[in-house]
Amino acid sequence: MPPYDDWNKIDDEEDEELQDASYLESKKDVILFCIDCSESMLELREDPVYENVQTCHAYAALDAAMQIQKKKVITGPNDAVGILLFNTTRKAETSRNQGSEIKRNCYVYQPIAPLSAPKIQEVIQLLDAFREDPEELKNQFPPLTDGKRVAMGDVFTSCNWVLRDGAPKTASKRVFLITDEDDPHSGPGAKQLVNSARTTLIDLTQSGVTVEPFFISTEEKPFDLSKFYSSVLLPNNLVDEDDVDPDDPSVLRESIFTSRIEDLLAHMRFHEVPKRAQFSIPFELAKGLTLGVKGYGLVTEQKKGAYKYFVDLGERMEVATVQTVYVDEDRQAEVDKTKMVYGMDVGAAGDDDEDHGGTRVVESGQRPFYTAEDIKSFRTLGMEPGLKLLGFKDRSELLFEDNVKHSLFIYPDEMTYAGSKRTFSALLKSMVKKKKIGLVLSLTRRNASPTFCALLPQEEKQDEAGWTEPAGFHLIPLPFADDIRAAPVEEGCRASDETKNAARAWIDKLSVKNGAYPPDSYPNPALAFHNAQLQATAFGEEFDEDAFEDLTAPKVDMIHKRAGKLLEAWKSAVANDESALSAAPTVEKRGTKRKADIDVSEAEIRSRFADDKLNKLTVEQLKVFLKSKGQAVSGKKQDLLDRVEEFLSK
Repeated sequence: MPPYDDWNKIDDEEDEELQDASYLESKKDVILFCIDCSESMLELREDPVYENVQTCHAYAALDAAMQIQKKKVITGPNDAVGILLFNTTRKAETSRNQGSEIKRNCYVYQPIAPLSAPKIQEVIQLLDAFREDPEELKNQFPPLTDGKRVAMGDVFTSCNWVLRDGAPKTASKRVFLITDEDDPHSGPGAKQLVNSARTTLIDLTQSGVTVEPFFISTEEKPFDLSKFYSSVLLPNNLVDEDDVDPDDPSVLRESIFTSRIEDLLAHMRFHEVPKRAQFSIPFELAKGLTLGVKGYGLVTEQKKGAYKYFVDLGERMEVATVQTVYVDEDRQAEVDKTKMVYGMDVGAAGDDDEDHGGTRVVESGQRPFYTAEDIKSFRTLGMEPGLKLLGFKDRSELLFEDNVKHSLFIYPDEMTYAGSKRTFSALLKSMVKKKKIGLVLSLTRRNASPTFCALLPQEEKQDEAGWTEPAGFHLIPLPFADDIRAAPVEEGCRASDETKNAARAWIDKLSVKNGAYPPDSYPNPALAFHNAQLQATAFGEEFDEDAFEDLTAPKVDMIHKRAGKLLEAWKSAVANDESALSAAPTVEKRGTKRKADIDVSEAEIRSRFADDKLNKLTVEQLKVFLKSKGQAVSGKKQDLLDRVEEFLSK
């Protein structure tokens, strides 16, 4: 019987997507960099990296925007990026008008548009001009003076208009807000301006836009959230908005505080990739009690971008549209997919069935065929996508080896079922308090198969660095009995305490800082090398292979400097540990393979030639004879035989 996938493969493109249309947030990502150009952002400072060089916060923000665009050219060529500057007196030219008048003292430096090399080179030229003349940014984008500032409500409204006119409706839209001012409205009428800013931000988020704030905090000017932004930006935790205290900064959504401006790009890269839901399905707790959840993948492998076919139209090149068409060989006509049926191959034909084209003929009514809907029902067992709660177990019953596949992370979706966030939060807190896990029957996509999963609750956590683990459930697919095999270990040995302490000493010396592994800091070297070459080609730059740095390569010199003596002490402890010696595998002595005897005398070869039995000799024996006579030894065995016969016949 052929593999199951050989005959039931259904095209995903015709699959009806899940009920929630927000899952269809396309693969396009739109980022609008909203950069403050106030006097403090343009104030010149000493560059922390280069000596006798001046910089400013606005330069660092534009440089980060340029770096993100250069990276997205490779990783997301279909994405779009724009740059909006506020608190500047520069007015928009007619050519840059986006169809809607932008609020006063806001300037669209780059409208929302697909990524392109000329667009990025425009920013590079601006940054290079600033390096030559530190007053270039002030001349290009004069800041508001005398303490005047644009109302943040106008800034959010301008962002809304720019995204509305330039971003596709199905794209994931985000605004990267970069500023160093923690109290933009401190004068009279501040309360009204705060309410206006919060209202316009709600309008912005309801149109599908996410605001990612990046606040610049320095020793001279620390950033205080409680002055303005804690009452404006929306909360991001599992609490209903009606229960939120606007004066409590702890409920503020994730925000980045950049104490070192040169780290702005590093912080921004964590938010570069949009959080796209893999599925959005209902979660049935009991009959009549359903809430909405979204599922996210926590581990995703980044691969090389897919190549495209182009059509040469003479004056320009256009991307070719790839289309798959099924053709009936007999009629040489296109077949409608809806009329296609699926069945299993019944095997090859026998000798008596040569007239039937190589397959066994089955009488009508004897061979089953299935429609595409039948095949889907076989896979899904007739279930609709969703999660169904089956019961609870103690947390201790979930073993480490039960996690054999990547888990998913589910989060409440208030847009599909009202009250989902509150119900989800209550279930999460109750399971954490009672130390329970949930058992669910899961079907995440229409083309997937039902799976039993464990629901592992996770509380919201925040460490000293400000990194927050969100509250939610890990959806862990449970293995079948034959997915786990017992290891063939008959006897185990434990190291002594001295050996353990010696190992612990050098491990502590070489541990990662803060106990966390940031994946963005150690890119895949093969992928990074590939992308660096593409980037150099796109921008017409020379690529220097020697300048490429593999960040994953171990720093051997530093390792020896930090823990060289500790490693030697540990190796000595292992060598003297009795349990290590007893656990050492015994090497069995095996006999060496005897080399075949290829020496054959010339008399024996002449005798075989006379008896016409030269073909009984091996290739090596023939080569040895020919080599001794100064003849060529190349070619197959028949060539060697012909050469030997020719030599002996002479």
